[in-house]
Amino acid sequence: MSADEMRLRAQRFQMKARLTAVFTITTALLVCAFFGWSFARTHELVPRMGYAIISLSGIVMAYQTYKWIWPGNLPADTAASTSLEFYRSELERRRDYRRHIWRRTGLPYMFLGLAMVIIPALIAAFGAPRLFLNMVPFFLLLSLWFVLFSRGKKRGQQKLQQEIDELHAFERDR
Repeated sequence: MSADEMRLRAQRFQMKARLTAVFTITTALLVCAFFGWSFARTHELVPRMGYAIISLSGIVMAYQTYKWIWPGNLPADTAASTSLEFYRSELERRRDYRRHIWRRTGLPYMFLGLAMVIIPALIAAFGAPRLFLNMVPFFLLLSLWFVLFSRGKKRGQQKLQQEIDELHAFERDR
């Protein structure tokens, strides 16, 4: 791998990381706004607290995404070793973020807030089974999301680790 090729790989990674960060931050802020709006419209205490927790976890997710995913700047005229170090450190940072994604994105708080919104509705649905049937699609989608999220997390971890291992092998061969 030449110095130019290493620099190109680092630049591609930087661009892709920024696009991912912008998308995730935008999504998190939209979650915050939507559930903040739901908070303002709801008058029951427990669902209202749930909406507030979900809204605040959207802010936490946006902040943590910026902190962990937004890449540093690669200097314009760097040597291959500097590009290699930059690329490897960014890959390791991303790997560490994905390893602890549940904690770093605030997903447990988001699910706590979701439970606070859904449980009162589930309790009401026990008296009317028809309402319970209306909730089945939501729980199916939530289950599907969980499976896809877990698989994507595992696949992403493997790809990042493979890339890091390739860089270590490249360094040893130099």
